[in-house]
Formats: sequence, structure tokens, C-alpha cells
Amino acid sequence: MSIRLAGISSMATRALLAELAADYRQRQGIEVVFESVGGVDAAKRVQAGEAFDLVVLASDAIDRLIASGQVVAGSRRDLVHSGVAIAVRSGAAHPDIGSEDALRRAVLAAASIGYSTGPSGVQLLQLFDRWGITPALQGRLIQAPAGVPVGTLVARGEIELGFQQLSELIHLAGIDVLGPMPAAVAIDTVFSAGLCTASAQPDAVRALLDHLTSPLTADAKRRQGMTPA
Repeated sequence: MSIRLAGISSMATRALLAELAADYRQRQGIEVVFESVGGVDAAKRVQAGEAFDLVVLASDAIDRLIASGQVVAGSRRDLVHSGVAIAVRSGAAHPDIGSEDALRRAVLAAASIGYSTGPSGVQLLQLFDRWGITPALQGRLIQAPAGVPVGTLVARGEIELGFQQLSELIHLAGIDVLGPMPAAVAIDTVFSAGLCTASAQPDAVRALLDHLTSPLTADAKRRQGMTPA
């Protein structure tokens, strides 16, 4: 009997998981299908007991699903480190983002600043609070709807300066990726996978998790703008 595994993930790992699933099918003959949605929605669906074999989300979200009983304790496997990058519309001026001070000036000068509903968006707002500039940005902060890449809004001209995982920006047309955030304020998210308690195929999932964390997947992770965890 052929094996088919169903997973759910946030948007940040969509392209990576599609590539890894195709590779795994070629290697093992096992079909793995991931549905990628906004991370908050993905967690809610797993929390509600929807039947998935595995889930890939930010590590803290996986930990919460373990604590609430939807992901098997001890099954979390860290897959990648994913950094936040900054983008502007293609052809727009490229502000200096090479240092913390330069980035702060660029943010204050931007007519609109876009961020995501995911963990990187939360950390970005915390950075603005730490800089003490949140009041000055009122009316200019735009959160992209869940599942909609910040870069899409940048490409449409709805956002001047967009912040999101590099993996979600590198495949989009109509934007220029300025680069990663400066090291002093870099935002890095660990994305992890976990075995759902709803799965009827736990052994097959564990074998897949072993593959997803193996050296065989390192090149794909780098190709998709991430680094192996």
C-alpha cells in the first residue's frame, strides 16, 4: 500500500518543503503533501484537531502544540534558521540599511513599513519599541494579511519598506531585496517540524523527519534562503 503523508506549514517554508517533498518522493516513493498557510492559521488548525501527519512552524509554536497535546512530545526536530530581509519596490531608491543606525533612519524616513503576522513581525515591532520610535510610526505600519507575502504588497506599491523572511522574498517579482537586517538587530527564526498526535502513520513521519534534518537537505535549505539548523 502506498504511503501518503499530509503536512501543514507556515508560508516561510512553503518553497523549501515543496522541494524537499519532491525529492523525498523520488528517493523513497512516498508522497508528502504540505499545505502552506499563515502560521497563526496553521497552528489553529492543528490545535483544533485537524488530521495532519506533521506540522512545520516556528519552534515556539511547535512547543505550544506539544504542551497542548497536538504534537507528540519529543518529536520536535529543528529544520532551518531563517533570517529576515528587507525589500523595496523594483526601481525604487535603495536606502542604506548597513548598520543599526542606518536602518533606524531608513525606517523613520519610509512612508510605510510592512511586516508579517508571523514571529518575525512580532520581533520587528519589539525592535521599534526598543528604539523608541513606535509612536512616530503610527499610521505607517502595515501588517500583511495572513498568508499574503509582505513582498507582494511592496511590489504593488502599497508598502515602501518591507520586512519578511528572506525565503518569502527571494522568489517574488517586482521587488528589490536590499539584504538582511544588520547583525546587531538581526531577526532569526528557527523553524521546526513535529509529529502530530492525529497521525496514523507515526513511523513513516519519523522517517521523514530524519530525512528533513539530514545533510542531504542542506543544499536545498540554502537555495531557499535559509541555513540548516
